[in-house]
Amino acid sequence: MKVSMRDRLIDAATELFYASGIRAVSVDRVIERAGTTKVTFYRHFTSKDDLVVAHLERRAQQERDGVGAAIELAGGDAERTFELIAGTLGSMACEPGFRGCPFINAAAEYPDRDSGVRQAVDRHRAWCKATYAQVIEPLHLPDPEGVATDLMLLRDGAMVAGYLDGEAALAASYLRSARALIRPVGATSR
Repeated sequence: MKVSMRDRLIDAATELFYASGIRAVSVDRVIERAGTTKVTFYRHFTSKDDLVVAHLERRAQQERDGVGAAIELAGGDAERTFELIAGTLGSMACEPGFRGCPFINAAAEYPDRDSGVRQAVDRHRAWCKATYAQVIEPLHLPDPEGVATDLMLLRDGAMVAGYLDGEAALAASYLRSARALIRPVGATSR
């Protein structure tokens, strides 16, 4: 299957941005990695920020596909969904070059909340939180919105811990914490 030049540019940017940081990578470096020209780059993207947004949208789709697969595989069982997500987080943190969450990283480099980059980050975070709310909805928890917010905080913490502390205890810690949030007080564990 032939990869479009736009996809080649996004592939190159994703690799470089994640490894070195967004601000540290020039458009010229992305162009060189993709094996193209500035003219071709600007046919596909009006600016570097446009490319950063495309990179984040791709990463968002990858996370959505992974979480969607976990939800489907769990068949509506919230605890099983979080077990699968925990396993994925642990595996990701083991991958060579893991540098944490690309959305947290991008937000750190783009403090202007009105920028297209921060809007892409915010859209993905809103999707994550809404998805967590959907997963826990059948549990009829007293404060589902608060729990979804807590699960988002847990996800963020797991991504940072995976980068800073390594994966050894990441999956187990994430799962323990998720269970504490979604199980009613006094419920027994599996």
